[in-house]
Amino acid sequence: MQNLISLLIEDSTNLISLCDIKYKRYFYNTIDFSQKLVGVVGARGVGKTTTLLQYLQNLSLPHHKKLYISADMIEISDVHLFEIARAFEKYGGEVLAIDEIHKNRSFEQELKNIYDRLQLRVIFSGSSALKIEYSKADLSRRADIYKVFGLSFREFLEIKLSAKLKSYSLNDILLNHTDISASLIREFKPLEHFIEYMKYGYYPFYFEEKKRYLQRLERTINSVIEVDLPSIFSMKYENIVNLKKLIKLICSSVPYKINISELSKKIGINRDRLYLYIDYLSKGSILLPLKAKTKGDKIFTKPSKLYLQNPNLYSAYCKNNQIGTIRESFFATILNINHTINYSDKGDFLVDNKYTFEIGGKNKSFKQIEDMPDSFVISDDIEVGFGNKIPLWLFGFLY
Repeated sequence: MQNLISLLIEDSTNLISLCDIKYKRYFYNTIDFSQKLVGVVGARGVGKTTTLLQYLQNLSLPHHKKLYISADMIEISDVHLFEIARAFEKYGGEVLAIDEIHKNRSFEQELKNIYDRLQLRVIFSGSSALKIEYSKADLSRRADIYKVFGLSFREFLEIKLSAKLKSYSLNDILLNHTDISASLIREFKPLEHFIEYMKYGYYPFYFEEKKRYLQRLERTINSVIEVDLPSIFSMKYENIVNLKKLIKLICSSVPYKINISELSKKIGINRDRLYLYIDYLSKGSILLPLKAKTKGDKIFTKPSKLYLQNPNLYSAYCKNNQIGTIRESFFATILNINHTINYSDKGDFLVDNKYTFEIGGKNKSFKQIEDMPDSFVISDDIEVGFGNKIPLWLFGFLY
């Protein structure tokens, strides 16, 4: 075991030293790394691995006291994580970062044993498909879990322009959007960059490999479907094929015309299994289902609208996508992070059971929501709004 720990520390030291990404995601400073067990959960590609390496890089400890491992490493495939952690602590280790924790089939019990029997501080990352709060080892009682998301438009601009930009609350935007927009457009041209963001800007690896971004994004999503989901849920090969069919159909559909019966017939599965697939893909950060306010959260509840989880997925998966769908996807993705968002039969969305939003282009009118209190038109292709008409891009500054 000593030889294995020495090898892992050597590999870890190299990885940590080679991490040259200086930009820290919005969630970096919100994580309390001092806790004994911390989980960073989110979709593939949103920067979880980079965050773990950045933390270890900035940690003022000798290299032999901090260790990064990935749960799918060949070197540890036949060794329990607890045994590695115990040996690491025995040789002076203090902080252990475990990436891709969901690749370990008994991760709940392994983490429980580490927490209960060792003094190590552990930070782990995993797919958002992990149902950590319901884990059989009661992991949620021991771990502080942080769910993280892709780049906001604000973060995208900070990286692209090497700028420092402020985020705003929903209340700030609704009350002061004209002044905020007028201030921001003095620093950059939002519409020029927003077009790029909507196609390519949600995942940080865009800045590493711009020309092959969409191909890499498609590979990333295929890995979720072919590797991550089957490792968590019991799935056969034909189920994986059906998941891909479902994504393709959703990608080219208009949200308000989605018909569950029609979808199930096209894919060749029954309605209950379709609901199950939607739940899997939602947990895997690929689909974003929205229900009406009166509907429950049960798996077998028909979603009123169904989107791909972020607008970039439409560019990766669809040849003929709908601009209206992409606009709605962006708005739903952003608002879903810190707010309650539901389908509305008057307007497109009901947010926090109070605000009604209608999404459209620059000429979108108030016709569908006229005379409704707390209602707003959110328009693409405008830099500055007025009254209850707000630029779509500005909601990219919510985090």
